[in-house]
Amino acid sequence: MGVALFGGAFDPPHNGHVALARAAKRHFGVEQLVVLVAAAPGHKRVTTDTTTRLELARLAFPDEDVRLDEHARTVDLLREGEWDDPLFLIGADQLRDFPSWKEPDEVLRLARLGVATRPGYPRVELEAVLARLTRPERVELFEIPPQHVASRDVRARAAAGEPLEGLVPQSVAELIERRGLYRP
Repeated sequence: MGVALFGGAFDPPHNGHVALARAAKRHFGVEQLVVLVAAAPGHKRVTTDTTTRLELARLAFPDEDVRLDEHARTVDLLREGEWDDPLFLIGADQLRDFPSWKEPDEVLRLARLGVATRPGYPRVELEAVLARLTRPERVELFEIPPQHVASRDVRARAAAGEPLEGLVPQSVAELIERRGLYRP
C-alpha cells in the first residue's frame, strides 16, 4: 500500500498515537506514513504552540515524515491532491464523530479511512456509524493494543509535576520536562 496520513493536534503525542501508527503500518502494509500536525485544529483547542507540537511529534515519530498541516479541516487537506487515494488514519473516537466532519462524503471520496478500535467504543457502535455513511466500503477497522492514555491526561500529569513514564515516548517526556511544558 502507498501512503497513510495520520493527523492530529499532538498536544502532546503519546504512546497511543505511536501504537496506532505502528499497528496501521503492519496491518495495511504502509510504505510511507505522513504525520500531520494540525497548525490550528478546527475541532479542539491546543495549549502548546505549533512549533513545539511539531518538535514533539518529530520526537515521537523519528522515522516518519512529520509535517505541519495548515488546514483546519481534513477535506481541505485532501482536496489539495498531494496524495492519490491515501489512507487517512483515525481512532474509533473520531469515527463516532465522523458524520459531523466537514463534508464526510467528500473525505471518503478522496481517501480511505483506517480506524483503530479502542476500549470504550464497542464494535456495534462503530458499525452503526458505518451504516450512516454513503461509502462504508472505504472504511476499514483495525485492532490496536489497548492504550489507556489521552493527551489531556499527559498534560494534567505534566502540570502536576508527575512522571510521564509509560504515557509518552521517553524523548517526548524529556522535552516536556526540560522546557516545563504544560506547567501552570
